[in-house]
Amino acid sequence: MSLAMAEDEELFGTEEEYTEVTRVRLPDKRQAELFGIADQLLGGSRLKVMCEDGISRMARIPGKMKRRMWIREGDLVIVKPWEFQSDKADVVWRYTKTQAQYLSRKNMVPKSIDVFSS
Repeated sequence: MSLAMAEDEELFGTEEEYTEVTRVRLPDKRQAELFGIADQLLGGSRLKVMCEDGISRMARIPGKMKRRMWIREGDLVIVKPWEFQSDKADVVWRYTKTQAQYLSRKNMVPKSIDVFSS
C-alpha cells in the first residue's frame, strides 16, 4: 500500500464505513414528522391522511406548497402533527410516484401504509 493510499484511508475512512445515501427527503423524527398516504381530498386545501402510526388525521396544505404542487389521493406525503391537537397535521412534503416506489423498494416506507410495493 502506498503512502498516498494510507493517507486517504485516514482522511476518508474505508469503503465499509460508508452508508447508503438516499436522494429523497425523509421524515425528521426529531421534528415529529411521519409518513402518510393521502386518503381523501376534502376541499379548501384540506385532506384526510392515514399516518404510519395508524391514526387518520385531517391535514392542511400550506399555501407555499399548494401553489407549487398538487396532491392527489394515494400520494405518499410527510406530515407534521400539531402539538396541541394530535388529530390534525400539516403537509410538509409530497413524493412523486417514482420517489415513492424507490422508498418502497428500499423498505423505508412502513408496511402499514406501503401501497407502492409490487
